[in-house]
Amino acid sequence: MADAPQIPDEAETRARWGAFAWTPDNAKEAQRHIDKYPAGRQASAVMPLLDLAQRQVGAETDTQGWLPIPVIEYVAAQLDMPKMRVIEVVSFYTMYNMAPVGKFHIQVCGTTPCMLRGSDDVLAACYAKGMKKGATTPDGLFTLTEVECLGACANAPMVQINDDNYEDLTEASMASILDDLAAGRQPVIGSQIGRRTSEQVGGPSTLKDMKKENHDYRGEWA
Repeated sequence: MADAPQIPDEAETRARWGAFAWTPDNAKEAQRHIDKYPAGRQASAVMPLLDLAQRQVGAETDTQGWLPIPVIEYVAAQLDMPKMRVIEVVSFYTMYNMAPVGKFHIQVCGTTPCMLRGSDDVLAACYAKGMKKGATTPDGLFTLTEVECLGACANAPMVQINDDNYEDLTEASMASILDDLAAGRQPVIGSQIGRRTSEQVGGPSTLKDMKKENHDYRGEWA
């Protein structure tokens, strides 16, 4: 499971983030989420607001983003929620980072399907680039975390990097993805062997015409 990075010193965190406020565009976006819910139910917007806040922190730091305590408190105040209730949300969902991460957050699935299909090789590719679980590389580029199931078991092994999934990995293809990211290039997102979504390796064996169009087989089955 995840080896969480260490939460920074609170005094330093408050000195840096104590004056956090939405950018004008994000203030409008935050209000848009709040307006989805009736009066008195604005707490229902807590998850999208936390995601928005994490992205704003990421934009300011050129990283994937994280949620300093003052930022969490800012969201809590806007939604009129107890601070601890919001911290409970942040600490429950791994989509929120409670400590700084790098520009690219490499989340390697280590659950059984990925483990059986070679997640150790994926981790080996990360280690070869100088990464350690629960840590950020000295250049601030990569943070490595091992997580539980990311929901792409049919395409194991896989990783999530920021908002994107990379699937059907080998040690070599993972190394190539990392090289591309380090060089400022966008790797191919999704399957690394050309699969569409989670179809079987080699392509479909039945209903093959559906690959080209929404084919109506009913007349052929009569």
